[in-house]
Amino acid sequence: MLAEVKPACALFVSVTGQVCVRTGRVDLGLVPSIREPASERAEYPREFPAQQQEPPGLTQNMDPQPDHGEQSYRGHGRLAGMRALITGGDSGIGRAIAIAYAREGADVAITYLPEERADADDTAALVSAAGQRAVTIPSDLTELTACREAVGVAISELDGLDILVNNAGYQMARETGIEQISPEQLDRVIRTNLYALFWVTQAAVPNLGEGSCIINNSSIQAYDPSVSLLDYAASKAAINNFTVNLAAELGPAGIRVNAVAPGPIWTPLQPATQPVEKIQAFGQDTPLGRAGQPAEVAPAFVFLASPAEAGYVSGTVLGVTGGKAVF
Repeated sequence: MLAEVKPACALFVSVTGQVCVRTGRVDLGLVPSIREPASERAEYPREFPAQQQEPPGLTQNMDPQPDHGEQSYRGHGRLAGMRALITGGDSGIGRAIAIAYAREGADVAITYLPEERADADDTAALVSAAGQRAVTIPSDLTELTACREAVGVAISELDGLDILVNNAGYQMARETGIEQISPEQLDRVIRTNLYALFWVTQAAVPNLGEGSCIINNSSIQAYDPSVSLLDYAASKAAINNFTVNLAAELGPAGIRVNAVAPGPIWTPLQPATQPVEKIQAFGQDTPLGRAGQPAEVAPAFVFLASPAEAGYVSGTVLGVTGGKAVF
């Protein structure tokens, strides 16, 4: 397995408006707040044009483009000197996490499917622009060997590992009953969402030390499941159980384990796996009346990864759902 490492050299614009060329780590003193005030950001959409893609979907084909925090996220050194592996880090929530972690001072490795190379390259460029190492690892995590190799490459290229984000996931909405879930679909959902979670974590844990953490991507579907996503929702409920159980196991070693449960978030997975009519009204059933953006989820992953802010937080699931309950 080959990994591509992007050098930590960047041209960037500081919050004071200066254009700076930097090598090494970004000057975190320039970025005092986590995100721009809401009044300074564009209003997020409450409905979407009809559109569909083939799985896994690509960011460039989405209308409108998701907000990953490219213009709004401002780091403040919360993860300075740390090293993170984010599975499925090429697009959507994974990309937003990668941007946030890099701007908080962490070096970042991401896994992606080979057909997602364009998205992975864009994410790596954003990490490098923050002055951090970016490692891209093409990998199909539905295979045990690929999971082990991906973790090995990340550890080798980053010289260790402090944060594991199990973010990769797959769903496919259906329109009829349970009988429509084919063995092939069920196998892909469970292998992507659960097998890979176990396999990647198993490979990573022996390399994690005291103060490290694991953060899993759960879903509102674990608490408020959609009939059309029976298999996906079941896998996300299992992730919650995995999170609490593993937190109890690894706590004595000083390793924290938590999860984030996003609500409906505008990512390439949606137009690639949902019917057109669902996309047009996507997120309107939340109390806040709209879909969330990846940039609105990433700060939860930053909080849970930060030793200073979440050092006593383990075994919990943090909801970012637009108002839907996660209890």
